Amino acid sequence: MKKSKKYDTVAGLRKIYEALTLNNSIPIHGKIITVLLLFIHPIVFGQHPQPANIGQRTFHFKDEKRNRPLVTELWYPTTDTLKASDKRFSPFLRRYTVRDGSLPTGKLPLIMVSHGTGGSRTSLEWIVQHLVQSGFIVAAVDHWGNTSDNKIAVEFMKPWERPQDISFALTQLLKEKEVNAVIDTVRIGALGFSFGGYTVIALAGGVIDYPVLIHYYRTIGHREVEVPEYPGLGRLLYDSTLIAATKHVPNLKDSRIKAFVALSPGTGPGFVRKEQFKDVHGAVFITGSLADSIAPVKSNARVYHKLIKGADYYEFGGKVGHYVMLGEANDELKQEAPVPFVDDPSVNRHEVHLKVDSLVTDFFKRNLK
Repeated sequence: MKKSKKYDTVAGLRKIYEALTLNNSIPIHGKIITVLLLFIHPIVFGQHPQPANIGQRTFHFKDEKRNRPLVTELWYPTTDTLKASDKRFSPFLRRYTVRDGSLPTGKLPLIMVSHGTGGSRTSLEWIVQHLVQSGFIVAAVDHWGNTSDNKIAVEFMKPWERPQDISFALTQLLKEKEVNAVIDTVRIGALGFSFGGYTVIALAGGVIDYPVLIHYYRTIGHREVEVPEYPGLGRLLYDSTLIAATKHVPNLKDSRIKAFVALSPGTGPGFVRKEQFKDVHGAVFITGSLADSIAPVKSNARVYHKLIKGADYYEFGGKVGHYVMLGEANDELKQEAPVPFVDDPSVNRHEVHLKVDSLVTDFFKRNLK
């Protein structure tokens, strides 16, 4: 069997993962066959009932006004059975999904998902699948120019594009007659991780103070803008065109979305006053991790919790870090890309995920009645 190529950290992982979830074939490294057996068991979330399989479809939308292709993935409960072509190897712990399976009958609540900076629409499939098994339809968007296989430096520095991506994808999904028929449009939520955590807070009505944010990153917060996914972004803090664009940001609030979950959100230093959240009326839940060095809780998660009236908050202690919110990888991927997939020995990523699954599902069920 032909050996697979070395993974190019997150970018390589994304390409492999996308190939798998879209039912394309890839070569399998012989030495991970035994590990594979640990990942193909159909019951990933053993503590939770699994009334149906998970269907998965891909939509290729494009916002012509902003010239942004927005590939959107949809997951949903389906009664269809798995096909042989659905049973593809994955280096991540995940259930098989039924590609283009039939949609559910009746209307279900929808959760829109925003990935972290330099991630992808499949980055959070672990929680996506749990939400589907709990009775939700879930859609996730690739934020153009800010994904692991399409890195454009300036797109890493334009927070206002991401909320518009989610709103546009939501509008397009609701225009899909078959999809619209199964979405309960009065029960729509949003979930995001890292930069995606900020994204959902912006959709809730939070408004960044860009001069404050830029000053913070230029001074005491310089390390927070130099993300591992794209080193050297700090130079753009002095780009005159980018700075000018911050003065013409449209209203990003999406009133169709009623409940918001921000996992380890970033961009918190751009919020310093409660007035910046005066238009936030939906329920908000924020999580943070004490050992997060990418989006430190002191300048991010705790700031949001303090300033957003009535926001729920949960913080993981100990050595739980930022990337714990990404999927569980097998041993070979951990060796090839330790930064996003290897936690401190004291941290059990699977247990953290189970806790987040429980907290998030409970939150959405309570607030999207």
